Amino acid sequence: MAEIYLETGKKKVFAGAVDWPGWGRFGKSEEDAIEALTAYGPRYAPIATAAGYKFPAAPRLTVAERVPGTATTEFGAPDGRPESDAQPVTAAIAARHTKLLQAAWAAFDEYAGTAPEALRKGPRGGGRDRDKMIGHVLESEAAYLRKIGVKLRPPALGDRAAIDELRAAAVETLGRPSDGGPLTEKGWTARYAARRFVWHVLDHLWEMQDRSDVESAE
Repeated sequence: MAEIYLETGKKKVFAGAVDWPGWGRFGKSEEDAIEALTAYGPRYAPIATAAGYKFPAAPRLTVAERVPGTATTEFGAPDGRPESDAQPVTAAIAARHTKLLQAAWAAFDEYAGTAPEALRKGPRGGGRDRDKMIGHVLESEAAYLRKIGVKLRPPALGDRAAIDELRAAAVETLGRPSDGGPLTEKGWTARYAARRFVWHVLDHLWEMQDRSDVESAE
C-alpha cells in the first residue's frame, strides 16, 4: 500500500507519494498522472534501495488527498500542500528523508559523470544540456535552502567544496525533527521541502538519462 496525493491544476495533475519523497509524476488527468507514477516506480526503486529501504515491487496506490494546484503546478513542478505536510517529523522520518535525498544526489552525480555534454533536444528543440542542467539543479537547491532558513550562494559548477557545503546544510536542516510547521517564516515545512528537493534531483536525473542519446544529440 502506498498513499498518494493528487495536485490538480488547469492543465496538469501531479501524483505524489506521501511517504516516498521524490516519487511523483505529472499527467493531463488523474488517471494519466497515476499511470505515470506507477510506470516510474521501477526507476525510483534503486534510489530507495540505495537509501536502505525496501520499495514495494507492485505497490497498491491509494489516493489520500486531493489538493488544488498553483501556477507552479502548471509550470511543471509540484507545489500543492496536502494536509499531511503539516504532520510532525520524527527523528526516524527526518532520517528517511535525508537518506533518500542523499541517494538521489549520489545517483545524479554518478550519471552526470558519464553523460554526454550535448543532450538530445526535446520534441520542440528545447532542453538544457548536461552542464546547464547541473547548474540549474544547484541554483534551485540554493533557492530551496532559503525556504528552510539557510542562506548560501549557489555553488559554481565543479566547486566541490561549495556543493558539499550546500548539501550538508540541507541534510543538517532536514535531518532534524520538527513540529510540522514551516522551518522559517513564510517558508516550507520539512515534509514539503524533502519532497521538493528529492523530486527535483530525480526529475532531472531521469531527464538526463532519457536524453543521453549521443547520436541524436550530435
